[in-house]
Amino acid sequence: MPPRASINARGLLLSLGAVAVVGGSLAGGWWLGQHSRGANTSSSQAAVERQANQLRQRLAEGTASEAEQQRLVQLLLVLNQQEEATVLLEQLADQQPKRWQLRLLLAELHRNTNNRSAAERELRQLLNLSPDRIEALQLMTLLQLEQGRGNEAQAQLKAQIEKASKPAVQPQVLPLGLLLGDLQQRMGQNAAAGATYTKLSTDFPRDPRPLLALALLRQEQGDPKAAQEALAQARIRQPGSKDSRLDRVAASWGISSLRQAKPATGAPPDQRGPVPQVTKEPSPEMTAPEPELRSAP
Repeated sequence: MPPRASINARGLLLSLGAVAVVGGSLAGGWWLGQHSRGANTSSSQAAVERQANQLRQRLAEGTASEAEQQRLVQLLLVLNQQEEATVLLEQLADQQPKRWQLRLLLAELHRNTNNRSAAERELRQLLNLSPDRIEALQLMTLLQLEQGRGNEAQAQLKAQIEKASKPAVQPQVLPLGLLLGDLQQRMGQNAAAGATYTKLSTDFPRDPRPLLALALLRQEQGDPKAAQEALAQARIRQPGSKDSRLDRVAASWGISSLRQAKPATGAPPDQRGPVPQVTKEPSPEMTAPEPELRSAP
């Protein structure tokens, strides 16, 4: 079975700005998934509890600032007190309706507690206001996939892409298409995903992301030569760029000279550089951006 591209490589793809993370970093550096950090010892947990109690008191007195309320949500998640965190986050989301990140985090929190209907309800509120909000679409797609509704999610994304492609292709087609391609991969439709990425690379001839997505797909399919060629073509679209993330993907595959690599063809193996090797890396604790459609907790 061909090795899958490393989690870090996918994260780098999305960190190039393809799509924002599902449930990743939201507002002010606090996010769901931090509950394992800072609570490794009894002393550190006691410190977290003391700070949470102080903020609870300020909240009860009506003197807690918005930043302090957000900090309290973070601490409650660290303490794994998700029910209290949910109640407070609902209040914050209602008080600050323009801060869509709060409702997105609330949806992720509902999903994390297996309340998928509530998560979907929050996401629909976001999408009713902003149908192209890619962060909400990502999480909605994930929820639908987890519930066996992948075909429904795929149909919705295709409809949005078609709408955004007339009379001319609009910028939002790129993140929508990348999300569609990832969904197709999750559903085992690798040929369809490859076609999606190829069309995106044609529609957005200056953007390296579709080619990087294609490279990751080819690597997962066990075709390192095609993966290296696509990665080199992605580099060509960033001449002189100081962004090293494409090179970091290459490094994770054992490609040491991507900047000199050229798209392929007929050269003997020893002139094409080393064969890319995927290195499996442990999944890091949740940071932003997180790579891909995640499986249910």
